[in-house]
Amino acid sequence: MLAVRTLLLLALIAYGLALACVFPAFSASRQLKEMQRWSQSLLKILNVQMRVHAHQGPLRKEGQLVLANHISWLDVFVINANTPARFVAKSDVRSWPLIGWMVRRSGTLFIRREYRRDATRANQLVTNCLLGGERVAIFPQGTTTDGTEPVQFHSAMVQSAIDAKCTVQPLSIRYHDDQGRALTAVAFTGHTTFAASLWRILCLSQLNVTVTYLGELHCLDSARREIAKAAQVAVNASLESQGCEARLISGGGARLCAVN
Repeated sequence: MLAVRTLLLLALIAYGLALACVFPAFSASRQLKEMQRWSQSLLKILNVQMRVHAHQGPLRKEGQLVLANHISWLDVFVINANTPARFVAKSDVRSWPLIGWMVRRSGTLFIRREYRRDATRANQLVTNCLLGGERVAIFPQGTTTDGTEPVQFHSAMVQSAIDAKCTVQPLSIRYHDDQGRALTAVAFTGHTTFAASLWRILCLSQLNVTVTYLGELHCLDSARREIAKAAQVAVNASLESQGCEARLISGGGARLCAVN
């Protein structure tokens, strides 16, 4: 079975490379559809079972900034499988074999996090996209975690939503097994290479992800730190609630959950 999935993955990557050659020539709507279709195919091959919660109905179709916690490179495709968006990624993603080139061709915006001044340039690019009616997704943690600890959002890139006067959509992502226990094997942290991470995920016998769209935040008369903090609180509450539920199901942490 693993051999079959590996062959399917290679075929999908080959198709993605061919698609990337002509992707910029597609209309905006077709680009979104192709990204969504490719992402859904990837998740199917990787045996990712997805559950989606929307607290306030479907996302808006235009001009919205999505703020999500960050665990793995897989987060991008999890989000795109539901609500395709343009992403902001760290600049070294461009050097990833094959995938880096595909990501560049898909219109991803890159930021050099080691240079503070680059945030201003990236903010302007994001603002222009939002003003043009696009949905843009960022990971305001600035790094990945294993998904078991509370997240902390940085506010610099939130300025683009204020400048574009658009809404902000907080979103939580949690990878877990069938009992709801966190799957830290999915985390893309430390010195793990992309190839090693991909193989590890491909070899997992079960992989579930819960995606929760939380209440929209409005930027009018709000400072970027306030918005980032509100999104952070919402995401952490969502992740803690899911973790608490998993502990109750597995028979552990009942007292802690009752207190919280």
